[in-house]
Amino acid sequence: MDKSIQIGKHKIDTRVFVAPMSGVTDLPFRKILRDLGAGAIVSEMVASEELSKGNLESLQRASGAGEIKPLIVQLAGREAKWMAEGARVAVQGGADIVDINMGCPARKVTKGLSGSALMRYPDHALDLIKATVDAVDVPVTLKTRLGWDDDMLNAPQIAARAEEAGVQAFVIHGRTRCQFYKGEADWAAVRRTREAVTKPLLVNGDILTPQDAADAIEQSGADGIMVGRGLVGAPWLIGQFQAAMDEGAPMMLSLAEQGDIVARHYHYALDFHGERLAVRMMRKHLAAYIDRAQISISDTARIQARNIACTQTSPDAVLKHLAAFYSGEYSERAA
Repeated sequence: MDKSIQIGKHKIDTRVFVAPMSGVTDLPFRKILRDLGAGAIVSEMVASEELSKGNLESLQRASGAGEIKPLIVQLAGREAKWMAEGARVAVQGGADIVDINMGCPARKVTKGLSGSALMRYPDHALDLIKATVDAVDVPVTLKTRLGWDDDMLNAPQIAARAEEAGVQAFVIHGRTRCQFYKGEADWAAVRRTREAVTKPLLVNGDILTPQDAADAIEQSGADGIMVGRGLVGAPWLIGQFQAAMDEGAPMMLSLAEQGDIVARHYHYALDFHGERLAVRMMRKHLAAYIDRAQISISDTARIQARNIACTQTSPDAVLKHLAAFYSGEYSERAA
């Protein structure tokens, strides 16, 4: 199988994409993944109307020009006008690909008829898709769920219509909106959408290990995978996913090398967000890094290490603590 995926004019030399995750895939995390060899990382979901109006937080979420290549910006919205304008602003800011979010299940998103709520109104959804495609000269992609609920599994029909409207690739999460993240993703159910379109399609949901990746491809017939939370706290696993897909050798890192990556991530966050915000925003990442570190310490010591990392307010103190933890010198007594 070809190791690349063609999206419009862009040949992307990987079949492993990183999912947009609100509050996670900000520019510092995307830069770490880039450093580790990830070839396709989607931005956090960006509200199209807020981006169009120059909202600073939205502009930051869509940032990455000159640093992330290709720059894939995901937009969410409920009005064709703002989706089109948001796409134009994203492209002006350097976006190489614009992705449309029709998969987010969060109530604060769906109650405004955005995200996966659009799957309940296919005609309206197609108006948004057409407006976005017509507004820009870069490829537009679409991410959806299987449908709204078990009585409305309409991803194949929506995808087929979207392809006719000019969408260049698809990502299907193997759950309905009403499942949220409960139960298990149904990779086999994604095959119906794979058979409905000719453009590249990625399977998403519950892909936490390289074996999951292989199983998801086999069951769905997808061209590639999109991984998300499996990389939180262990972004270096991107190499294992890519090796599993492309039959290469995964990059193996020592504990000390992992510690260097965590420290670099922290510095990226300080540079991008500023000290005050970065210290708070990095806490969820540090907790995940410490929880997933392959280090032989007691549960009590690990909890203490996590608590220290997530309560310190001085970046220097945090970095010193992380250096001790990843040097292997950390002990319950030292905590």
